[in-house]
Amino acid sequence: MSELASYERTGAIAKITMDDGKVNVMSGAMLSALLSALDHAEKDAAIVLLTSGREGIFSAGFDTKVLASRDPQQIYDMVRLGAELAARILSFRYPVVIACNGHAFPMGAFLMLASDIRIGADGPFKIGMNEVAIGIPVPSFALELGRERLVPAYLHRTALTGEMFAPHEAMAAGFLDRVVPLGSLQTAADAAAAALTKIDLAAHASTKQRLRKPAIERVRAAIDSEITLDAYRRRSTESPSG
Repeated sequence: MSELASYERTGAIAKITMDDGKVNVMSGAMLSALLSALDHAEKDAAIVLLTSGREGIFSAGFDTKVLASRDPQQIYDMVRLGAELAARILSFRYPVVIACNGHAFPMGAFLMLASDIRIGADGPFKIGMNEVAIGIPVPSFALELGRERLVPAYLHRTALTGEMFAPHEAMAAGFLDRVVPLGSLQTAADAAAAALTKIDLAAHASTKQRLRKPAIERVRAAIDSEITLDAYRRRSTESPSG
């Protein structure tokens, strides 16, 4: 398993820990490592606990250096991988728990929107979609995730203004299910994952598909129609304000 995403299985639970040594940027390498870790978990029929090995940061989101490069191939490769990862988690047949120990900028927040149980640490952290604040339209697949999981008024606030939320307000918005003291985060996440070992996983998978089928289909349609190499090639020829 890649150093970027370590994999540790204990019984029925697979702990996937992101750690790039910095701020867990969602580079192509990180996203590929996470997809490989999910493949491993699926083969193990394991409940997934996704967390960060970096203090105070879950993820800084997509690699802004790649976005700023205006290289259509690089941007397409990265954003497509991120969208596919979110879609994979949204429909993953086994439960996915996220332990968010700090800031979660957009791609990190998208993963929370796709997961089943989201537990966040209290602290001076920010969570949300800040794309428009830095001159990037929010991708349609992410808006579909937001429509599925966020309170509508909060979705409009974060998507249209780039507003980021502290943990308790992020919970009110729908990014998180619970907020606990930072020192209790790992214990709370472990307990949540352990509780899921008691449910019927086949029933979970079937119910998830029934419940999320419309959202899964909308996310898939958004990915396939919007995140294409041709689309990024067209954008690369436009002016930055175009």
